[in-house]
Amino acid sequence: MHAPLTSPGRLAVNVVHFARVLRTAGLPVGTDRIELALQALRVTGLESRTDLHDVLAACLIDRVEHRLMFDQAFELFWRNPDVMARLHALLLPQVRVKEGARPPPPQNRRLGAALFPHMPTATTPPPPERVPLELDARLTWSDREQLRKVDFETMSADEWAAARRLLAELPLAFEPLRTRRMRAAPHAGRPDWRATLRAMARQGGQLWSVRWQAPRMRPAPLVVLADISGSMSRYSRMLLHFAHALGRAGAHVESFTFGTRLSRISRLLRHTDPDLAVQQVVRAVDDWSGGTRLAACLREFNRRWARRVLPAHATVLLITDGLAHGDADALAEQMQQLHRSCRRVLWLNPLLRFEQFEPRAAGVRAMLPHVDRMVAAHNLDSLADLAHTLAAGLNPTHSRARHATHPTPDPARGPDASLGGPA
Repeated sequence: MHAPLTSPGRLAVNVVHFARVLRTAGLPVGTDRIELALQALRVTGLESRTDLHDVLAACLIDRVEHRLMFDQAFELFWRNPDVMARLHALLLPQVRVKEGARPPPPQNRRLGAALFPHMPTATTPPPPERVPLELDARLTWSDREQLRKVDFETMSADEWAAARRLLAELPLAFEPLRTRRMRAAPHAGRPDWRATLRAMARQGGQLWSVRWQAPRMRPAPLVVLADISGSMSRYSRMLLHFAHALGRAGAHVESFTFGTRLSRISRLLRHTDPDLAVQQVVRAVDDWSGGTRLAACLREFNRRWARRVLPAHATVLLITDGLAHGDADALAEQMQQLHRSCRRVLWLNPLLRFEQFEPRAAGVRAMLPHVDRMVAAHNLDSLADLAHTLAAGLNPTHSRARHATHPTPDPARGPDASLGGPA
C-alpha cells in the first residue's frame, strides 16, 4: 500500500507548472483539476514514475483524444536531465530519413512551444541580418510555403497565428448564379424595350440606339455544417475562420455547429474581427470538443432549418471526419435528404491528409453516396484548393462516385495509421 505524501516539497510547484504547460498546449485544464491532482498525490503517495503518470492523467484529463498529448508532455516534462535536448530536437526542422529506415514518431510542435515558449520554432524567420533585400524576400516566401503545408492539428501557437493571417489574404471567388432580375448591359444581347422607349422620349421620338439588358448574377449561397467534436475541434476552429472570410467576401453564408446538438452561429460570425467572432462561437456552444451525434443533428437540421436557410441552389460545406457512432442507415437517410435539398454537398474531411485513407467506417460508407465531392481540409493548401472548387462550380460531367470513393492523395500528407474506424 502506498504511503501518504506528507511533505510534497517542490512537487506541488512542478505539478502546477506542468498543468500550465498542458493548458498552453491547448488542453482544458482548470484550477479545480490542479487542486484535485494535488489532493490525490497526498492520498496515494509516490513509489514510481508510473504512479505519478497515472494520478496526473486521471485528474488532469477526461477525454481520450487528449491522452496522446498528455503522454508526450509528461515524457518531456518529467524526464531529467535531457529535457532541454528533447525540446531543441522537437523544435528543430525535420530531416529526411534514409530509404528503408523507420521514420520517427510524429511530434507536436504545439507542445514544444508550450514547454519552451521563448525558443523560436522552425518556421520562425531568423533574426534580421545585413543581407540583400532579395534574400529576405526569398526566405519569407519559403516560410509561407512551408506553413501552407503544416497540419492544423500540429501547429504551434505562433504557426496558428501566422496561418490565420495567411487565411485572411486568401483570394476568394464564388460561382456566379443567374437570377431572374435583369441589369443594363453595354453589349448587344437581349433588348431592353422599356429603357429604349425612355431614351426615345428624351430624344424627341427618334431611335438613336437600342438599350440592352442581361441577367443579374450573384454568388451562390453557402451553408456550413461544422463538426466540433473532440477529434474535429482544431480543424473546425480554422474552418470557422474560413467561413467568416467567405461571409466578408460577399457570399451569403449560414453557419451551424454540431456535436451532441445543433447550434446556429451565423449571427456570431458576422462580427468584423474573425478572432472575436470565433471566440464568441466557442463560448456560446456548450458541446465544443464533446461527442458526435451526426445522424441526430442532421435530422434536426433537415426538419427545422433546411426550408428556412437552405435554398435549392445553395452549396453545403459539411465539415466532419465521418467517424460517428450510431445507426448507419439513419445517417444515410438524412444525408440523402440533405443532398436533395441543395445544389451540391462538399464534404470537407481532414482524414484525407493520409495517403492510404480508405472508407472503412460505417458512417463514412453511409455518407459517400450522397456527396458531390470529398475534399481535404487539413492545411492552408487544402483550403486554397477548396476556394478554387467553390469558384469553379459544379461540373455537369462530374462523376460523384469517382471523387467520393477515390480521393486524390496529396504528396505532402504524412503516412497513414489505422483510419477506417470500426466497420
